[in-house]
Amino acid sequence: MNLILMILGAVIVAVLIAYVIVKFLPLNLRWLPSILLLVLAGFLGWKIYGGIMEPIQFNEEKVVKYAGVVNSLKIIRDAEVKYYEVNGKYTNDKVGLIQFIDTAQLALTETKTVVEKVNKGGGVIVDEEKRVTDTIGYEPVIKYFKNKDYKSMFKVPGVANTEFELEIGEVEKIQGLMQPTFRARTPKRGILEGMNESLVKQEIEAIETDQIKGEYVSVGSLEEVTTGGNWPPSYDRKVAKKDQ
Repeated sequence: MNLILMILGAVIVAVLIAYVIVKFLPLNLRWLPSILLLVLAGFLGWKIYGGIMEPIQFNEEKVVKYAGVVNSLKIIRDAEVKYYEVNGKYTNDKVGLIQFIDTAQLALTETKTVVEKVNKGGGVIVDEEKRVTDTIGYEPVIKYFKNKDYKSMFKVPGVANTEFELEIGEVEKIQGLMQPTFRARTPKRGILEGMNESLVKQEIEAIETDQIKGEYVSVGSLEEVTTGGNWPPSYDRKVAKKDQ
């Protein structure tokens, strides 16, 4: 909108200058407004170029900023999933979750089918198959966090003195069955601080499928059972490439 108003203003100024030239200036002084028009044209061209390039540069910079945030949220998600596998629930204890990665053991199980003879009564014995799960060993949880900076996973990359919000809750998945949930998130505004305010506002209101929707970058949910993030698949590819 500002760029359009600037163009309209420049056109009006150019028309006024042309009118002054024709009506009031003698021929020997008409070179002065010509120089003024050239300067005005150069300024207008520079502003148009800036108006075109600023959203492009904004998008490039925000993707870089978001990629680090998404990487940290994926580590938090992986930690919560492992915690759930061991404890049957999620946690909002940040220090405790880091200690869990350092010390916890994950049970290794094996499920197999066995045949048992079942007495049906009256001398009738039949073979029935039964699924049996046995624990065959343990492995350290920290194995799954090799080369991941889980010690700093709650610090929002690029935002000083700020940590991710971490909440837990429950959702009734089916009637009478409550399912644990978690959510980690941080506001977009903090990540994009110092960038063009009007473009930041547009970003916070983004609803397109190829954008991070809403005013937060988040993983998990308190309204539904999910461990997914609100970022598009393109960010998963960027994080995967970074990890290689």
